[in-house]
Amino acid sequence: MELVARFYVTDGGNEPVRDWFKALNKADRVAMGKAVQRVQIGWPVGRPLCASLGDGLYEVREDLSDNRTGRVLFCFSGKSEILLLHAFIKKTQKTPPAEIALARKRKKGR
Repeated sequence: MELVARFYVTDGGNEPVRDWFKALNKADRVAMGKAVQRVQIGWPVGRPLCASLGDGLYEVREDLSDNRTGRVLFCFSGKSEILLLHAFIKKTQKTPPAEIALARKRKKGR
């Protein structure tokens, strides 16, 4: 069963993950889109593409241009839908706690 991906929407009607995708160059946008699509089609997916961050929060990883790594944090919304909560360019080995905290806050408030 293929999962449906939905963008998190703020109270103000903004879609921060969609905006993040739009800000990427075309090659990086395609690469990140394909990474999310692999999760949609092949769930459950393990490392190195996808990892659990605990408490129902997951991250999709993809190498981008200029030695950068993109991350999209998501959770499940029902059995067949994932909610894309937050996205960022990872600059350190470990996922920054502030990035995880923001995704958890969005997950809690959905």
